[in-house]
Amino acid sequence: MSYNSQNINIQSLGSWVSGDYTTVDVLRLDRIHPVISGNKWFKLKYYFEAAERTGKKTIASFGGAYSNHIAALAYAGRERGLKTIGFIRGEAHSPLSHTLAAAQSCGMELVFINRSDYRFKDAIIQTHADHGWYWIPEGGYGPEGARGASEILKLVDVSGYSHILCAVGTGTMMAGLVRTASANQEVIGISVMKGNEALQKAVDDLLDAGDQQKQHRILHGYHFGGYGKHPSNLVRFMQGLWENEQLPTDIVYTSKLLFAVKDCIEKKYFHKNSRLLVIHSGGLQGNNSLPPHTLPF
Repeated sequence: MSYNSQNINIQSLGSWVSGDYTTVDVLRLDRIHPVISGNKWFKLKYYFEAAERTGKKTIASFGGAYSNHIAALAYAGRERGLKTIGFIRGEAHSPLSHTLAAAQSCGMELVFINRSDYRFKDAIIQTHADHGWYWIPEGGYGPEGARGASEILKLVDVSGYSHILCAVGTGTMMAGLVRTASANQEVIGISVMKGNEALQKAVDDLLDAGDQQKQHRILHGYHFGGYGKHPSNLVRFMQGLWENEQLPTDIVYTSKLLFAVKDCIEKKYFHKNSRLLVIHSGGLQGNNSLPPHTLPF
C-alpha cells in the first residue's frame, strides 16, 4: 500500500485560538487516501506485510455494518491481490449498508454473525483454523497495528506541541501515538464508547514499561450516548465545523473528538500557552449512513 504524503497537511483552527492558547492544529490524515483513510493505512500496514511474508493468500477480520476497518481492509486486499473475508456483527440486511456494499464490490466475502456469537471471536477463529487464513483483530488492535500507528507522528514535525489528541475506539492508534510522543507531551484520547473503562488497559497493553510512564489519559464524557450515536446537537456541531472551518468530520469518531477539544478549551482544561495537535483519523465513509443532504460536505 502506498500514499502521497503531499496530500497530508496541518489545518489551523484559528477561530478556536484564545489568549490562553498558542495553537490548535488538526493533522489531516483523512486526506491520505480516499478509501484506506486516516489511521487505517497505518494500522493495516504491518498486518499486510506479515500476511505476505508468511505466504497467506486470505485475510479475515471482524467489524460492524459501518466499520471503517472493514471498508479499508477490503480495498487494501484487492490492491494487494489478497482475498478478504469480513465477519460482520449482526444479521444480514437487504440492501447492504453502503460500507458493506463497497467492501463486497472490492471482493470481500461477508459472513454475518449474530451479536451473541460475535462476542466469542476466538471461537470463530478456531472454527476456521484449518483454512490457514491470516487474521487481523477487529479495528486492527494489536502490536502490529500500534507499530504502524506509531509512524503517524513522524509525518510532520510535532516537537512544538504540548498535547496530542485523538479519538479512541480500540486504543490502537492512541498506543502508537504514545510510543512516538516525547516525554514532555501528553497524549489525550477521547473515548467514543460509553462506559468503556477497559480502554486504558487496552492502550497500556500495547506499550512497553517505559512508554507506559509517558503522560497519557482517556476522557470518557464525550460519547454522546454510545458508539455510533449521533444526536442532533452533534450533527449541528459537525455542520458548524464545516461552515466555519471547512473541516469534515464523521459521526462516530472525529466529530466527538473535535467537540471534546472545543469543550475542553472553553472550560480551560489545558494550561496556558498549550499547543494542541488533533489527529483527524478519517472514517468519513461512515457518514453515508445518514439521510442525504444531512451534512454540507
